[in-house]
Amino acid sequence: MLDLTLDPIALTAALVDVESVSGDERRLADLVEEALRAVPGLTVDRDGDAVVARTNLGRDRRVLLAGHLDTVPIADNVPSRLDGDRLYGCGTTDMKSGDAVLLHLAATLREPSYDVTYVLYDNEEVEASRNGLKRLVENHRDWLDADLAVLMEPTDGQVEAGCQGTLRVAVTLPGKRSHSARSWLGENAIHAAAPLLTTLVRYEAREVDIDGCVYREGLNAVRIDGGVAGNVIPDACTVLVNFRFAPDRTEEQALEHVREVLAPYDVRLTDSAPGALPGLAAPAAAHFLAAVGAVPQAKYGWTDVARFAALGIPAVNYGPGDPALAHTREESVETKLITACTDVLRSYLTG
Repeated sequence: MLDLTLDPIALTAALVDVESVSGDERRLADLVEEALRAVPGLTVDRDGDAVVARTNLGRDRRVLLAGHLDTVPIADNVPSRLDGDRLYGCGTTDMKSGDAVLLHLAATLREPSYDVTYVLYDNEEVEASRNGLKRLVENHRDWLDADLAVLMEPTDGQVEAGCQGTLRVAVTLPGKRSHSARSWLGENAIHAAAPLLTTLVRYEAREVDIDGCVYREGLNAVRIDGGVAGNVIPDACTVLVNFRFAPDRTEEQALEHVREVLAPYDVRLTDSAPGALPGLAAPAAAHFLAAVGAVPQAKYGWTDVARFAALGIPAVNYGPGDPALAHTREESVETKLITACTDVLRSYLTG
């Protein structure tokens, strides 16, 4: 059983040591549910591998803290290891240190000034259609009611506002098979991808300032599939392209931009999620910024602040992990930031 009263640093290590790659969160979700059900005063519900715990103290306002349980595939970096003031391991930054802060507060926070909802969900690191928070919105919208949502995503202890949108398109290049010893009789589909890749290399990313937060876009090939055998000229090659776009573009505008840049190639949309504007003018968000004493920055990456924004709930990103280390083999978190984020949120939630 997870001991949620552990120091959040030790609790982070305990969470990291339970492997939970996207789609395989069940064991960790079971442990989280069991631990939260043992905390007095919490109403605990579950949907699939998402767990929601709520206080019901009759406060005038409610704050929601959320984190995803899943990680990207492990890269020989589990179990966790502590080296000086850094804790290493898959998920330390993205985002089991944030989860640990959330869970520790759920177990130890006494008489908060707000009612608090704690949300731990599955499948955030994969395509949007599988996202556990999306499923909660569809199945149990009322579980997510709040005046402010704080996503415990890695922000290096800063407040990051809004988020980029993201979409992926597949571009398939045709060719003609032949024996590689007689390559002139075929047409190499992999070679046909060269002009497309050159276009992506030369792409100039746009930067846009929204409410003092500067978002930078990016258009990149993230996967190439092609080839038949070691002695066959391939007759098909597919390049998967990811566009991270600033939140002043809609999904439709972003897709149209990609089509324009990649013309004359045909593109097939495979996945899409909207961005979120900073939303810092909302009173609840402004109050959080004042309480934390932070200068907001743009969020590079997609997070579920976009999902809360679509629900009309102000949301910010705030967590101890370093986003630059997310998804890397050397993923780690600075232990003092885990402590600092815990202290800041405890102070904010107790007024």
